[in-house]
Amino acid sequence: MVTLFIDADACPVREEAFRVATRLNLSVRVVSNGSRPIRPPGLPNVEMVTVGGKPDESDDWIAERVGPTDVCVTADIPLASRCLARGARALSHNGHVWTADNIGPALAGREVARHLREIGSGGGGPPPLTKADRSRFLSALDALVQAALRGARR
Repeated sequence: MVTLFIDADACPVREEAFRVATRLNLSVRVVSNGSRPIRPPGLPNVEMVTVGGKPDESDDWIAERVGPTDVCVTADIPLASRCLARGARALSHNGHVWTADNIGPALAGREVARHLREIGSGGGGPPPLTKADRSRFLSALDALVQAALRGARR
């Protein structure tokens, strides 16, 4: 069975993910540390999981449970790396698919950006999500879920 894990605290595409999961009859785990209230969608296939407030506790919860037939929606590059290491698929909210080929450079770039922020040269946060990003996300999510479903049938 394919499960969709959503790293929910800063995820702007939860509703889109719920629609895809409902259409494809997937279980969804929406994982949050509770710092930002998230309204449960009231869908029978969606479980809201609230973990403690320690740093990376949501990431740890997901990384300990995600498996080879699962998909994780996250903008957190280290979490995406951990999911890939467990054989799962990972997708950013803007439709960027994380793979073994692109996660290493992304982790390195993240460290460079962190260093630049520490010395005061870094920019702000990510750019706002566009309609094209949402469309790219939906397309990529559908493709990853279909691949996961094929893998689950083997």
